[in-house]
Amino acid sequence: MTREQPVRAADRLSASEIDDVLTLAAAAAEADGVYPLSEDVVLRVRNGGGGVHLLSDAGYAFVEDGAGELVVHPAHRRQGHGAALLAAAGSGSLRFWAHGDDPGARAFAEQHGFTRDRVLWQMRRSLLEPLPDVPLPDGVTVRGFRPGHDEQDWLEVNAKAFAHHPEQGRWTLDDLLLREAEPWFDPAGFLLAVDITDTLLGYHWTKVHPASGADPALGEIYVLGVDPSGHRRGLGAALSVAGLRHLAAAGLSVANLYVDESNEGAVKLYQRLGFEIYKTDVSYQR
Repeated sequence: MTREQPVRAADRLSASEIDDVLTLAAAAAEADGVYPLSEDVVLRVRNGGGGVHLLSDAGYAFVEDGAGELVVHPAHRRQGHGAALLAAAGSGSLRFWAHGDDPGARAFAEQHGFTRDRVLWQMRRSLLEPLPDVPLPDGVTVRGFRPGHDEQDWLEVNAKAFAHHPEQGRWTLDDLLLREAEPWFDPAGFLLAVDITDTLLGYHWTKVHPASGADPALGEIYVLGVDPSGHRRGLGAALSVAGLRHLAAAGLSVANLYVDESNEGAVKLYQRLGFEIYKTDVSYQR
């Protein structure tokens, strides 16, 4: 029999609470084989800004605009922490991401009235295998991102490229600057496709993850977008290959990316480039 677990809400976490949440997430990752928090939530944990942090003695949730993530320490599951965090998040419409298509997460979601809503695939390919030759459209060149200069143009193209995406299309300048301040940020790997007037047409932002556990160092197609109002046939594929060549030249042997299962065009592009499904994340909605 579970007992009612107290939950505290905070707009920003103290230094000790940040350590506690990240330690909790690491313990869950070790037990489950998948890290329970997205990059965006980890940035909010460390830096604050938007949303609400919910903390119990052995659990944590982050909620913003009716969406969030939740994790309970593996040694304290089935003791009411998850239910208490859900209750503290409110009774209205709510969406939570479960990283990894875990039967336990599925059962917990169904028990609390959530249904499977979105599926996000992590796809991978070897960078040791040859990449196809995909030339840039005529009149298009690629250059690196210039911090302090390209932010606004990028935000405008990103918003148009992801107008119907519930997370990516809403990025603000603060979201971008947070990532520019991260140790992994490399403007040379943030490739911008421009025309002869230096107008931004599309981009391929790459990211490098250091080796961790059984995982080798990974090069990621972090965000790839093309301005739909200035669409150039083949630009998305050409930018994909340009970024993958950049990662291969940096010594990476494996590339990964995340893509919505429902995004048929992007899935077909990545499959043509040799990517295969590696892991699955699931969004549950109430």
